[in-house]
Amino acid sequence: MSTDVGSFSTSFGMSTEITHRVFGKQAEAALKAVDREAKRLEKLLSCYVPESEIYRLNKSAGIKSEQLSFDTFDVLSTAAQFSKYSQGLFDVTIGPLVRLWDYKHSKDIPDKAQIRRAISLVNYTYLILDPQRKTAFLQKAGQSVDLGGIGKGFICDKLLDIFRKFGVLSAYTNIGGNVAVLGTKLDGSPWRVGIRDPRQEKGLIGVLSVADKAVVTSGDDQRYFIDRVGKRRHHILNPNTGYPSESGLISATIVADSATTADALSTPLFIAGMEKGLKWLENFPGTEAVLVTADFRVIVTQGLKDHFQARRGIKANILD
Repeated sequence: MSTDVGSFSTSFGMSTEITHRVFGKQAEAALKAVDREAKRLEKLLSCYVPESEIYRLNKSAGIKSEQLSFDTFDVLSTAAQFSKYSQGLFDVTIGPLVRLWDYKHSKDIPDKAQIRRAISLVNYTYLILDPQRKTAFLQKAGQSVDLGGIGKGFICDKLLDIFRKFGVLSAYTNIGGNVAVLGTKLDGSPWRVGIRDPRQEKGLIGVLSVADKAVVTSGDDQRYFIDRVGKRRHHILNPNTGYPSESGLISATIVADSATTADALSTPLFIAGMEKGLKWLENFPGTEAVLVTADFRVIVTQGLKDHFQARRGIKANILD
């Protein structure tokens, strides 16, 4: 069998569609291993699966610490670090607020008293991690961890590691819009990753050409409802206010070497807004962004100047 054997798969997991394109002698075996790994990690990290370690940790909030596996402790530690880096704009303990804004079953805005109670439980400094014993403890009863802002990125990175172990040099993975690519396409050209138009269903604002990168977008178009006064209430919650973010951005795409990093940065940058978010991004060398403002300006960081192609009719503003 030649090295250019390709395989494609589509499945459903983590409440979203998962797709892979893989090229290599062991492409089929790699896909089977990746599918097993994705299911294993979901069972560890989901806050909705009663058997998961995160579910168990949340249930023990204010009561006792929980022993965790290496992978769960790893992603939780990384999430805590990003919570600190972002000064709480990304907060791994945002679970109480996420549950309160129930986009699946309700289109009602929680009342102010409910939001105040939920905010009082959102504080990453109350998550106590013991790296020696690999334990975690949520200090306040009612607290809960939610890995929605980092988990898919973490899993993307783990899946690419498996592809590498099978000798795969060219692969594309997409977990619900979290994209990570290994190498280039088989012909040596970069992978092309579309960035959604947040105001046009199934439309794109443009396409990124990337190799060995992750591309993750946070936008106000994925989960939302329109309230009684016609205001869009999206799912990206500001932990400081308890309400959907209103930073002047409607989409934030991060391009980074690591899908974990891209995932964890897209949310706080979206919440911080363009000026503060781009300043903060300078702390992560090699990380780039494509931002869409509420008045539909498309802002592209300098490092993507030769890698982003805007859709016809859209002007991309390249930062100096």
